[in-house]
Amino acid sequence: MELVFYTTEKCHLCELAEELMVQTPMDPPIPVDVVDIAQSPALVERYGTRIPVLQRTDTQQELDWPFTQAELMAFLGSMH
Repeated sequence: MELVFYTTEKCHLCELAEELMVQTPMDPPIPVDVVDIAQSPALVERYGTRIPVLQRTDTQQELDWPFTQAELMAFLGSMH
């Protein structure tokens, strides 16, 4: 099971979300696949106004920014 982090360059909100994820204790660590939406018109259409977005690969569930550390932990909670 992994997470997909939809982001793009020069996205201040994406940087905030990434910082929050780094500060969130994950034991064991969860692999995160970083996807730049600018590489795909379909991804820009789907996520352009929503990024940063985290997606679980096991359930396809998505967590849109803004989210708190508590919301992130709840999102990840059923993974452990």
